[in-house]
Amino acid sequence: AELLKPAGYHTVHIGKWHVGETNGMAAYDQGFDESLAMGGMFFLPEDHPDVVNSKQEFDPIDRFLWTMGGYGVRYNGGPTFEPRGHVTDYYTDEAVRVIEANRNRPFFLYLAHWAIHTPLQSTRADYDAYPHIESHTERTYAGMIRGLDRSVGRVMEALREHGLDENTLVIFTSDNGGAGYLGLPDVNRPFRGWKMTFFEGGVHVPYMLRWPARVPPGLVYDAPVHHFDVFATAAAAAGAPMPGDRTMDGVDLVPYATGEASGVPHETLFWTQSHYRAVRHRDWKLQRSGPNDEFLWLFDLASDPTEQNNLATARPDKVAELDALLAAHLAEQAPPLWSSRAAGAVTIDKHLNLPESPDDEYIYYPN
Repeated sequence: AELLKPAGYHTVHIGKWHVGETNGMAAYDQGFDESLAMGGMFFLPEDHPDVVNSKQEFDPIDRFLWTMGGYGVRYNGGPTFEPRGHVTDYYTDEAVRVIEANRNRPFFLYLAHWAIHTPLQSTRADYDAYPHIESHTERTYAGMIRGLDRSVGRVMEALREHGLDENTLVIFTSDNGGAGYLGLPDVNRPFRGWKMTFFEGGVHVPYMLRWPARVPPGLVYDAPVHHFDVFATAAAAAGAPMPGDRTMDGVDLVPYATGEASGVPHETLFWTQSHYRAVRHRDWKLQRSGPNDEFLWLFDLASDPTEQNNLATARPDKVAELDALLAAHLAEQAPPLWSSRAAGAVTIDKHLNLPESPDDEYIYYPN
């Protein structure tokens, strides 16, 4: 938003904003002309006649969210007010209004849906669309996905209706893989791990670009890319220069998708959260976890994309190579402004509603 606004774009944020709202960190202080932000945890009031709730009593995060509650939104930091209907549908209504209002000028819309996060709340109509699903939790989750899918369709239809779809870049992605605290076993199949882990189940997410004027339909690009590439891709699409006063890690993905650029966007990618760290270099991926590096995994993703065979003991040469890359990367980073307050174990192959066993593999998630 800060890059595109000076380039003549009207900038709008709708939904989740997960970097704070004080000391200049709110969306409307970070380049957005308009911000319609979450003001509560609920998609609908818990006792609404059109809502179906699914509570995961085994999950402390879920219990916190239901206790925290709140059903509301805020516009540009103003007072919280109740939206109309299910939050997913309401955000979509407002996104369609943004497209209509700005159809005659360049705009940047960041639509950050709260769905399909817990607390799980589906509309009754979306829940009733899946009578064949026996699990109440999974059926509620499916209903929420249906609502999100409908939202994407409505946004795309609004672009078509106003003649904007050919030359509008649309990016659809997710911030992480499915969470183990849902209690659903197959949300990340075939990958191991969950949200809060750097296994593929936690970091291998949907990532789709649509721009008919530049990108032919149906292309599949297999090389690893990253969310920070969204920044560079959007900047290039808008003709805005990248900042020159700092190192920028992202690249414009469009030339790689179309074949105009050779090579791959990234030879090496890193993930770090305090003492939990991972590096992927080409097809090799190393993870270290624990305050004292108790746990080490090494996988060859070319032959083992679902991370079943830990080669850390068999390939000390690769461990040393990736450790060196990770150390060099960490040496370049600024120290964190806040240290982690605690760390919790997250089992890699079991969701939270399954009993733990002494032979379970797990990571320590610092938070």
